[in-house]
Amino acid sequence: MHDLAPLTALGGSTPMSDTIGPVTILEAPDWALASVAARLGQEDACNAALADILGAPLPGIAAHVQAAHMGAFWTGPHIWMIDAPYHSHENLAASLKARLGDCASVTVQSDAWVRFDISGDGLERLFERLCNLDLGGRATGTARRTVIEHLGCYVICRADGVHVYGPRSSAKSLHHAMTNAARAAF
Repeated sequence: MHDLAPLTALGGSTPMSDTIGPVTILEAPDWALASVAARLGQEDACNAALADILGAPLPGIAAHVQAAHMGAFWTGPHIWMIDAPYHSHENLAASLKARLGDCASVTVQSDAWVRFDISGDGLERLFERLCNLDLGGRATGTARRTVIEHLGCYVICRADGVHVYGPRSSAKSLHHAMTNAARAAF
């Protein structure tokens, strides 16, 4: 039998953490992720069922909602990404599909994306070097898609910092871009 060990998106056995000046960039592998898209003609049923599952109103355009056990961010009309701690939601997509039934299409996204949690003072200085989002003007609970180092990413503003979701296959390139921008800023 093979003796396999899980690796993070950056190739380590433990998440990588970099503190550069006042900013910490932390690889956050312990999150399950699923996309939910309402099927045509089922938008109202999907919205109601998903809000019930989330335990909070669904996020609107360019918004993020954090509920007790999971969060959601808007990615398009009647389309959301749902994230939750992996240890308690390993089968997030299957669980969502079972509860949403035929009103939505649900796709596992956990292995397609890497998440970095970025915290500290001066995040706007870091992000002005990374992408075209003005973090100084962003409120907690906003979620935007942008391009960082030619990679399509989601940037979610939280009270305690920023989450960045990027393509897992380019995790090292994204990490390199963020750490280099932090060194340039601080």
